[in-house]
Amino acid sequence: MTILTGKAETRRRLQPGRSGVLRKIWEHRADYAYVLPAIAVMLIVIAYPIYYTIELSFFNTPPGLQLRDKIFIGLDNYIAILTSPVFWKVTSNTLIWTLGSTFIAFVLGFASALALHREFVGRGILRAVLIIPWVISAVAASYIWKWIYHSDFGIVGAVLVGLGLADRPPNFIDSVSTVLPSLIVVNIWREFPFAMIMMMAGLQTVPDQLLRAAKVDGANAWQRFWHVTFPHLRNVSTVTILLLAVANFNSFIIPWIMTGGGPSNASHIWITHIYELAFGRQRWGVASAYSVLLFLILMSLGYFYVRALSGNEQKDGSA
Repeated sequence: MTILTGKAETRRRLQPGRSGVLRKIWEHRADYAYVLPAIAVMLIVIAYPIYYTIELSFFNTPPGLQLRDKIFIGLDNYIAILTSPVFWKVTSNTLIWTLGSTFIAFVLGFASALALHREFVGRGILRAVLIIPWVISAVAASYIWKWIYHSDFGIVGAVLVGLGLADRPPNFIDSVSTVLPSLIVVNIWREFPFAMIMMMAGLQTVPDQLLRAAKVDGANAWQRFWHVTFPHLRNVSTVTILLLAVANFNSFIIPWIMTGGGPSNASHIWITHIYELAFGRQRWGVASAYSVLLFLILMSLGYFYVRALSGNEQKDGSA
């Protein structure tokens, strides 16, 4: 009787459920011990800063006040942000910056990938030249373009005056109307090689058999591209666009080094405005509220990015 009772107790313990989950954790305790240091580091450098930023967004931190003496104000920071005209100006700049840079960089990268996918003399050299903007330092590129745009000593202004297209060198980054488009040009120059590399990799996956079959059936170049090539590039195009959008939302170096958000907030985007609020004006609470809103936007983009990757994996698995 005792033996049967012991066996029944053993079966009960091994049944799935809450005790089963704990049992599995205990059985794999060595595995969890290996990843525990990485989890601890992630909690320290990622989870805690996120938590503290969210907490700080509900407090007022006037300049000169110690953070330990912060004043709880609830949602006032968020209300002040959403009712501020500067917020909508910065948001407009961010949307123009992100959408313009992402779309044009992707189109140029896609066109470059299509051109370089064909065999011709010097293709390897041209690939190496086009990838240079992406591999050089963003800080160095910002200072170079700042010198190129200079109203007195810049190359572009000197060329325009020399060709008789302008009476005097234009103020590319010193004018409210031209500063943001000028920065977008620099950002596109920096980012289109990334889109080119991604799309060149995608072009390698297009089956040559389908292209040859379409050509035999009488399809012209555009029809082969639209009905054969483009459907195979849809997923990599989605991933590339999302990566570019996330990078542009977080782009800080080019606008900050070249203009610092000026003139008159004409080139301020979210990330530079957050930096100025936090480290320039020491308004940590408002900057934290901005950061929380930016984090939510980036999380939504990350959701679509993960869905795009999951779709690729499911497609590969079904194939």
